[in-house]
Amino acid sequence: MQSPAGAATILRVLRVSLHVGFAVLLLVAVVRLMTGMGTSGAASAVALAAGLGLSALLALVYLGGTLLEKRHATVPTRFNPAPYARWWLGAVMLLWLLLLLVSSDFAWVAFPLFFLQLHLLPRGPALSVIAVSTALLVGTLWFHSRGASDGGLQLAMVLGPVFGAVFAVVTGLAYRALFLEAENQRAVADELRRTRAELAKTQHDAGMLAERERLAREIHDTLAQGFSSIILMGRSAAKALDQGNTTAAKERLRTVQDTASTNLAEARSFVRGLRSPDLEESGLVDTLRRLCAKTETEAAARGSALRCRFELVGTPVELPNTYQTTLLRAAQASLANVWAHAHARAAVVTLSFLGGEVTLDVFDDGIGFEPSTAAGTARGDGTGVGLQSLRERLAALDGRMEIESAPGEGTVVAVRVPLPAEGAA
Repeated sequence: MQSPAGAATILRVLRVSLHVGFAVLLLVAVVRLMTGMGTSGAASAVALAAGLGLSALLALVYLGGTLLEKRHATVPTRFNPAPYARWWLGAVMLLWLLLLLVSSDFAWVAFPLFFLQLHLLPRGPALSVIAVSTALLVGTLWFHSRGASDGGLQLAMVLGPVFGAVFAVVTGLAYRALFLEAENQRAVADELRRTRAELAKTQHDAGMLAERERLAREIHDTLAQGFSSIILMGRSAAKALDQGNTTAAKERLRTVQDTASTNLAEARSFVRGLRSPDLEESGLVDTLRRLCAKTETEAAARGSALRCRFELVGTPVELPNTYQTTLLRAAQASLANVWAHAHARAAVVTLSFLGGEVTLDVFDDGIGFEPSTAAGTARGDGTGVGLQSLRERLAALDGRMEIESAPGEGTVVAVRVPLPAEGAA
């Protein structure tokens, strides 16, 4: 298939050739008209003046139409001559017929006009007009040849215009087909550009949304929980100071400082899109063990008797950063719910490596709840997105989460993630 640029170039060459051909044939006819009068004296001064005047008028009308068309094609906001194209063609044809009456030398100007008729008129009317123009051309040639010695209708007078008209029709139809193909390709190219622009915008919006969701998950699972802990520990420290227990107050303020430092490191880490700073210092197993100890310490500082224990089942394998971060966030979110809502006395975090998958179970003996009420729907205060955030993280790893609970019977959050192929091996 011809490229849009190549088709446009061919059309431009054909159009320029048509206009140049018309100008050359008209100029040749004018020169023959002037030299014919000077040599034979057959043309009168009136006929010469009429021929020169009509030729000049035809040239001006033709040039004006082509210039208006070019200006509009270059700048579409300019005057559009398309609605007046057929009137312009009628004026050109009328001037040409008048010139035919003056001299048969203008007969050959008909061939560029055949192309104009095919381009500006529907196919059926255009063929009819070409046939009439060819008949008038033959009649005019016969009319001007009557005074010659071999006067009368000659075969060449018929074959020349007829073959010229047939050639013009075939070439004009090919031109029209090429023109339509170029227009279709231009429309397709415009549509493709629009589609690419819309796709780029959609991808940009999707990227922004994905990044926004990532930041929301990270903020909820790290900063929000850290700030909650800081607030609670600060209140506990203030209460200890009111009671005169400066040792406990100092210990809790130290916990506030540690939590704030961890939050700062987490903020810097997820802005850069890196793994948790806890995982940078040690592996997932040690990080989960420290998390349990930290949870127990914070619970004790708030006056809760929560005991948190970590258990490892199976032989650990090296996990990609995404897997480690997801499992850590699952443990953090689950334990945050334990000390915030469960009123539990004991919690157990179990990390298991079982064949082709890794599991994380967080159990507590708290008050429990009805799992159907924990849909993970965000509340107006910005909370309530933990479960939904965790499900989104797991979905990216083809993992799943199950919650088993009932009022008064504690809760188990079970996370299952299939190991990568190399991990499973």
